[in-house]
Amino acid sequence: MSLQEKLSKLKANFEAKAPKEALKIMHRATDDLRASGIMKGVLRVGDTAPDFELINAEENVIRLKDLLADGSLVLCFYRGKW
Repeated sequence: MSLQEKLSKLKANFEAKAPKEALKIMHRATDDLRASGIMKGVLRVGDTAPDFELINAEENVIRLKDLLADGSLVLCFYRGKW
């Protein structure tokens, strides 16, 4: 199973269990973002991410360049509570 197939399955499982009103809000927010033109500036597969630093949950500074020094990585950004 490809990564895209796995992600699609996870999304379908989530949407099957999530409250309908929450899904409605999430889908509307996604549609609003797409309509805003924001997608013109997002990174695409194969693009290089700009270097950045963030504070993690333990209040440590995390730098992309430091993480990449150890090899490839996957970035996940959590929006938090809806």
